Amino acid sequence: MNIFHPFRFIPKHDIECVAINVIEAMKVTPNYIPQFPLDASRIAEFLGLDVVWDSIPDDAEGQIAARILPLDKLIEINDRIPNLQGGFGESTIAHEIGHWLLHIDRAKVDRMSRMRDRDIKITVDPLLCRSTEQSDGIEWQAQYFAGCLLMPLDRLQNACKDRDLTQWSVLYDLAEEFGVTISNLVHRLRDLNWIEIEDESRQIYRKDAVMVSV
Repeated sequence: MNIFHPFRFIPKHDIECVAINVIEAMKVTPNYIPQFPLDASRIAEFLGLDVVWDSIPDDAEGQIAARILPLDKLIEINDRIPNLQGGFGESTIAHEIGHWLLHIDRAKVDRMSRMRDRDIKITVDPLLCRSTEQSDGIEWQAQYFAGCLLMPLDRLQNACKDRDLTQWSVLYDLAEEFGVTISNLVHRLRDLNWIEIEDESRQIYRKDAVMVSV
């Protein structure tokens, strides 16, 4: 049975607001007040989702980085992929949370779960993620959400204040502070239109400043 919303365009602003709502709800919930860098597994727990690291076998289309089992409210991360650790692992879990909040009809999941509890046979396909680097459709939306969740706009603005974003050393320090990869941070800053990076030279432009050398 299908428990996914039909694909729809979601503005960046709306995705950002969904992430902010999660953080704000956690702030007023005992035992879940956010601590930075954020633990994405704890956010999943707050939302009623379990996270496990397990071996996910390849299918006919290749390697699967992660998947959501909707009726079990379970996120599985493939422990056979070595680079799904550290900051990239946090981003992967946050990415799956994005799918849960943006793309899965949670009311329908609850109805089907109640039917299953009454021993009615229900089959729901998992949501598969093959790469958090995919740039199309729901994968882009989920990854944008992950950046908004792990690097909330207000906190990122404060962290970047009076710091030279044209220096790679500064960007690496920021990535460590937020517990994300340098790639996650750069994508976030570029999405916010705060910086641009020249592909060949790796020179960083601050959008309101002249180009400087790395």
